[in-house]
Parts: sequence; structure tokens; C-alpha cells
Amino acid sequence: MTALCYILTVLIWGTTWIAIKGQLGSVPLEASIVYRFALAGALMWLILAVSGRVRVIPWRHQPFVLLQAVCLFSCNFLLIYAASHYVASGIVSVVFSAATVFNIANGFVFLRRRPATRVSAGACLGVLGIIGLFWDTVTGARLDHATALGLGLALGGTWFFSLGNLVSARNTAQGLSILSVNAHAMLYGALLVAVFAFVRGVPFAFDTSPPYVASLLYLAIPGTVVGFSTYLTVVHRLGAERAAYMTVLFPVVALSISFFVEGYRLTLPAAVGLGGILLGNVLVLARRPCGKA
Repeated sequence: MTALCYILTVLIWGTTWIAIKGQLGSVPLEASIVYRFALAGALMWLILAVSGRVRVIPWRHQPFVLLQAVCLFSCNFLLIYAASHYVASGIVSVVFSAATVFNIANGFVFLRRRPATRVSAGACLGVLGIIGLFWDTVTGARLDHATALGLGLALGGTWFFSLGNLVSARNTAQGLSILSVNAHAMLYGALLVAVFAFVRGVPFAFDTSPPYVASLLYLAIPGTVVGFSTYLTVVHRLGAERAAYMTVLFPVVALSISFFVEGYRLTLPAAVGLGGILLGNVLVLARRPCGKA
């Protein structure tokens, strides 16, 4: 089950970067995020109600559910969507792979949890591999003000995502249902972004064109309802540090699509980077020998 959740998350989130581009245009990014999480949250509630799996979340846990909404379903996406205005989605996905490092750092800072040596080594190999994989793209981007702003926004969104991992791990450790927490947090996130948009005077336009509607449905249903459920299940079962390594694999999926659809060919740095990613994955996910870190 864990392996299936891992694979599904990588395949789904590895393609959402392309769909996010379809959300940028005539509709303000805040409105697109509200539509995405309102739709996903409503669908989650419907699924839980029909299946009889609605779970009441006690009031003492609600602040942490709200905090999960702040980190995973509002601030994270506000910054990531904004970053996609300034830099290519491929570069944003590269920056997002830093979640592996953020999770290790945040786990140490907030939980005083030291990661296993092989997990740290695997995470570093994965990030270096991503740099190699996208070396030509990264070096070809001009580091002007817009690019620097986009990179900063992407890093900020990744940091919020990492904090959300820790909050989610806390919520599941308290015995809360991942699906019920997500259903609450998605609607909380939609409401938070809606208030933010209202304060800023953002108009809630809607684009009825097929590309926009199709990308919205893909992001809301597979990308959010399925993706976050499977990802947070892996966080619960493997821990935030090991689960975050999936973010290193997302760009590999996007690159594979490009290989078959757009005729992309591996360069030497990209081939070396891919090897580093695969080796890092082995280190992060391999079972720990008894008595060893």
C-alpha cells in the first residue's frame, strides 16, 4: 500500500506543474487557488459522506488543522503559483525538490530529530542530481530581478510545504484521519485565500475555456484529492524526511514526458544527474540494517 501511494504521488504531482501553467492568465492566481481547493474540499466531503467515513475533529485539534491549511493549502500555493509567473515551471519544480532538505532541517529545528546518515546523503544526492538534470535550463536562465523574485517565491512556498508535512505528521500521530483532516483543511485553505483576495481587491473572474477548466479539474481531483491523500499517507508511514524525497522525482516525471512527447534528449550532466537521483532514492528508501543509522 505504501509503495502504491508513493508511485501514485510521484506520477500525479510530477505532471501538475504543467497543469499549473494552464491556470495562469486571465484568472487571478488567488481565484484559481480558491476554485481548486473549494472544489477539492467539497469532493472530499462528498466522498467521506457517501462512504460513511466522516470523522469529527475535536476542537482542541482544530488549530493544528487550520495550521495545516495555512501551510499546505494556502501560503504554499500562493507562493508557488506566483513563482510560476516569473520563472519556468521546470525551474520551480527543481526548487521544490529542496523540500527534502527543508524537511530534514525543520525536523531538527522543531522536533530535535536527527536524520539517519543515509537519508541525509540520499537527499543531498537527489538535490545535486536535480541540478545536473536541469543544468542547461538553470544556467540558461538570466538571474535578473524577476528570476530572483521567482526563485525566492518558490523557496518560500517549498518551506511552507515542508512545515505542512510536520503539522500533518503531528495530526496523524494524534489519531486524526488523514482524509477528514484534508477535507477540513482544504476548505479552510480556500476560505483563507478568499479572504486574502478580498482584502487585496482581487476580482473572482472565471475562464470557461477548455484548457483552463481541464487544468482546474486535473489539479483539484487527481492533483489535490488523490495526490495529497497519498502523499500524506506516505508521510505518516515513512516519516516526513523520507517522504519528501518524492519531490526530487517530480521533475523526472516531467522530463520523461518531454522525452516522449517533445523529443527531449539527455545531455551528459542530465544523465549523471539522473543516476544521482536513482542512487539517492535507493539510499532514502532502503530498509535500515539492524543497529545502524
